[in-house]
This record gives sequence, C-alpha cells and structure tokens, in this order.
Amino acid sequence: MKNNLHKEFINIFNKEADNAYFSPGRVNLIGEHIDYNGGLVMPCAITFGTYLLTSPNEDGVFRFRSLNFNEQQDTPLQASYEKVGETWFNFPIGVINSFIQEGHDLQGLDMLFYGDIPIGSGLSSSASIEVVTSFALNDIFNSGYSKLDLVKLSKSVENNFIGVNCGIMDQFAVAFGEKNKALMLNCDTLDYEAVDSNLGEYVLAIINTNKPRKLAESKYNERVEECQTALKALQQELDINYLCDIDAETFGKYQHLITNPTVLKRAKHVIEENDRVKLAAKALAGNNLDEFGRLMYASHDSLRDLYEVSGIELDTVAEYSKTNPNVAGARMTGAGFGGCAIALVKGDAFEEYARGVTEYYTSKIGYAPSVYSSLIGNGVGLLNEVAI
Repeated sequence: MKNNLHKEFINIFNKEADNAYFSPGRVNLIGEHIDYNGGLVMPCAITFGTYLLTSPNEDGVFRFRSLNFNEQQDTPLQASYEKVGETWFNFPIGVINSFIQEGHDLQGLDMLFYGDIPIGSGLSSSASIEVVTSFALNDIFNSGYSKLDLVKLSKSVENNFIGVNCGIMDQFAVAFGEKNKALMLNCDTLDYEAVDSNLGEYVLAIINTNKPRKLAESKYNERVEECQTALKALQQELDINYLCDIDAETFGKYQHLITNPTVLKRAKHVIEENDRVKLAAKALAGNNLDEFGRLMYASHDSLRDLYEVSGIELDTVAEYSKTNPNVAGARMTGAGFGGCAIALVKGDAFEEYARGVTEYYTSKIGYAPSVYSSLIGNGVGLLNEVAI
C-alpha cells in the first residue's frame, strides 16, 4: 500500500503531492508505569507508522482523506476549531487549531493519511498522527518550531483538544526516535540518552493480544494513587519528590514506613523497575541481548505479581516466549490489561515463533493474537529521508 501512496493521492485529488512525511509508532522496551513516578522509560520508534502526503490548495480548505477510514472531512480555514465526535481527523484538526492559536498563518491543504500501525494496539497511532501533522505544518509554513516544541504541542493536542490525559513519552519517542537506538528518557526533565540498540540477529516481535483495554484507565488512576500513598509514607524520613529518587537498596532500608502491603508491592515494582532501565541501557550498549532479555522477563514478572496490571492474555504470551529457545526475552508493554507484548526473537525464527505463539495463545484464550515483526526505526521526517 505505501508504495502506491502517490498514485492514491493523484486519484483522490487529481494532482500530485508536493510533500510526503512519515512518523513512526513506538513501543516501550522497558520501564513500565514509572513515568509518573519520576523515573526512566526506554521507548523506541518502530518501523510501522503514519504516512502523510500533502499539497496546498487555493480554496482555503483543509481536506482530510485516509486510506484507513471511510470518514472524510473538508474544513474551511477559520479562527478556531472544536473536536467533532470521535473521528480520526480530530487529531490533525487539533494540531491545525494549535498552530492557528499560536498565531501562525496557514493556508488550505489537501492531506492524505495512511497508517500501518494496528489501531487500538497501544503502539501510539494517535501520537504518530499528531506528530506527523505538526512536523508537516512546521515544514510547509516555516513556523520555526523545534522538534521538542512539536512534541509539546502534540501532547497538548492529545490532552486539551482530544481529551486524553497522556504523558509525553509517546510523542517524544515518535519524534526523536533513531534507527537502532533506544531512548532512555526522564519524563520529568525530558533529558534523554540515545542508547545503541543494534538487535543483531534479533527482531522485535510485537504481539497484539487483540483484547480491548477497558480496565486500563480506571486501574491506571488507582495505581497512581497507590504510588502517591507510598511516596507520602517514605517522605516521613526521606527528602524525595518521587519514588524513583531512590534505588532498591535505599528502599530496602525504609520500606517499613509503608504499612499497607498492596501499596508496598506497588512501590517495590516502581523502584526496582527504574533500576532495571539503567541495567537494560548498559546491556544494550554492551550488545548483551541475553541480559537485556532477562531484564525483560523480570519486568514482566514484576508487572504481573507486584503491580498487577498484566492479565491472562499478556501472561500467556510471556509464558510461551519462555519456552521458545529462539526468544531472548519478552514482556508486556504499555498500560496493561490487554494491548501488546513484545519479544526479542531471532529473525530467521520469527515465522516459527509467530505460528507457535498464535497456536498456544489461541488454545488458551480462545481467539488469535496478531504478531508483527519490526526493527528499531527513525523518528518523524520527510519520507525520502526516513529509513523505513
């Protein structure tokens, strides 16, 4: 499909596209449920993403078309916009609205979107659309934003226009991603380090459980509250602002301050997971994929037993992966309760792994997962400059 995008653009708009852009999706390799605890996450861009072809028009109209959705929209250039139902084009309209509110002069554009990120999989299709739109507008209209400005603008669109209270990791990863690099990111300060992550003979298997994540939001808020309770208990004797301000060794000395056993489990996961991210960065930089895989499994076990956000679907993927000799490691990724797991699988054994995990999962869960192979790819850019 992506090879025919220029033909599709001509078929739809009766003219050629002037510009073409790509923005990836993302996975978080390790560091789960610690972004709101002042800790480190390690996302990377993947080789699935959102393609955007554009051409200016003289009509003062934004024309939104997608090869993924039937809904289409023609919106005149105006002073402000509001969200329209739950349609896909709210994401680019929200970005356009932000550019206008910040005083930028825009003109009409014909826009064709195509995405190969599985919708609703937790791989950040929404952030990908927001970032590719903001990057394109910034490029076409010379708006002068830095890449970090575009990340912050896109996050603001998600929070204030779309109405989803996400953190900044998704937009940051799809904007700043680099081929064969993971980003060790402090979500609080936005300091980051690009960590060499050459997977060598391995590929990143992405296993979509195909389970709707209905519980994720309520349980997410519950976990945030539990972490705040743990933090307040530790602050009785420690001068800290976040749980991740201390390491596991220090936590061991002060964990007696947390009297609720459930809250204690949540804090233990958060602090140990933050330490795992630092160890994972060393393992990747040293090309020690066996150690990185061990840390992936340890992360999943902690999310299952201490943080209790995995569920039978994600656990089933991890269970099977541990039995397959071609897998270095696997874990759930994202908020949990469905969504995706990831596994580090030898490339020449990927098809065998995909068959095996599908058969095992289907026999246990009753329906099949979707399994994809990805490498670690580049962040947003002009299509001819992004190696995909």
